[in-house]
Amino acid sequence: MADPEIGRTVDAGGIATNLHDRGGGPPVLLLHGSGPGVTAWANWRTVLPRLEDRFRVVAPDIVGFGYTERPADAAYAMPYWRDHAVAVLDALGIESCGIVGNSFGGGLALALAAAHPERVDRLVLMGSAGYPFEITPGLDAVWGYEPSPERMRELIGLFAHDDSIVTDDLVRLRYEASIRPGYQESYASMFPAPRQRHVEAMAQSEETLRALDRETLIVHGRDDRIIPLDSSIALHRLIPRSQLHVFGRCGHWTQIEQNDRFCRLIADFFAE
Repeated sequence: MADPEIGRTVDAGGIATNLHDRGGGPPVLLLHGSGPGVTAWANWRTVLPRLEDRFRVVAPDIVGFGYTERPADAAYAMPYWRDHAVAVLDALGIESCGIVGNSFGGGLALALAAAHPERVDRLVLMGSAGYPFEITPGLDAVWGYEPSPERMRELIGLFAHDDSIVTDDLVRLRYEASIRPGYQESYASMFPAPRQRHVEAMAQSEETLRALDRETLIVHGRDDRIIPLDSSIALHRLIPRSQLHVFGRCGHWTQIEQNDRFCRLIADFFAE
């Protein structure tokens, strides 16, 4: 049976990039988070089918993650990831689009909007990086992951507010994804200790955030143990054309724990 995590491969700036390109209509780019074993499919599998009837939805494995090539000379840092995301748009002939960024992907979306505002129509930031905060024990554990099924179960428990999400099948799938050949080597090189510096490196200055002139929807789970809610409140305070939606009884996986409400919210936002 075909692996649903594998979409199609495009050459994005010389990097063989796995991505999902579905639907029609205005383009929306989905940028995943940085958890171990993550792929675009793992992150957005409940969102893609909900948006593809109204939008052209593009969900790439960002360089260093998933099934996208891991160049031997990769310099994993926000400028490198930002340039790769732009190269994905170039490869698909997309001049500008809406962007949904989850966690690390939100920080990437903000970096892209700051450097290339002409490529961005509207922004959705979900449990987003992009503003400095004191690293949480949860995020430190995610970035410091050492592969084992037990450790993966602990991390998924940190991501989700609802313990019923932490199934044996999900733990097994994410653990197996985290030990694919070459994966842990690249992942461990991205966020070495001390890890507070990586939070800072993903942050935009207050001046940059105040200058952001795109309509921005900020979404956060009230019970998020990875990225603090206060970070999204600060982004909302600084980004002039922003709105903030907080989901109660919801952790870091808003798109999974509040799938129906989240998808309706962002679809309506992009359709305005």
